[in-house]
Parts: sequence; C-alpha cells; structure tokens
Amino acid sequence: MIARTWRGWTTPTKADDYQHHYKTEVTDHLRQIPGFQGARLLRHTTGDEVMFTSITFFTNMTAVQAFAGPNPNQAVLEEPARQALTHWDDQVTHHEVTVDLRP
Repeated sequence: MIARTWRGWTTPTKADDYQHHYKTEVTDHLRQIPGFQGARLLRHTTGDEVMFTSITFFTNMTAVQAFAGPNPNQAVLEEPARQALTHWDDQVTHHEVTVDLRP
C-alpha cells in the first residue's frame, strides 16, 4: 500500500471552508478511483495559522496516478482548495506502508 502525504495552510477563518471541501468534493472524487484505500485529514492550529495534512492511501502507484495524473508527485488542488488555502506544498510525498495497525 502507498500513503500519499501533502500539506496546506490557511487562516482560522478559512479552515472550515477547506475542511468542508475535503469532506465533500475531495472524498467524492477519491471514492471513484480504483485502488483507493482510505484517507485522513489532520488539522493543527498554531497561533494564527492552521495546517492541514492529507494522507491518502492507495493499493499501488498505478492507483495514485489514476488520481494524480501522469506526474504523481504534483499536488492536486481544485479551485475551492486554492481559494481556502493561503499556501500549500506543490509536491507530495509517497511512502510505502510497512505496518498497517488497526484496532
């Protein structure tokens, strides 16, 4: 399994906008990708900035490319995300999941 990680930042006033976009549009899109295995959105507030970390899980890099396109290291940001965030990582990282511990 592959974990795809990405980060984006925003203000506290726009954080709920991004979170809503992720919970609706992003998850709807991801669920249509063959090989999609789940996602987590982490939220961390420090002072006047909110950082989101997205971790999406795919069976393999072929499934990642079905989501991200031919350049899987490029971040995928739709217009609502660009409007809600102040800045973001242009590149993502991919990790091989070596331990998958669940309750």
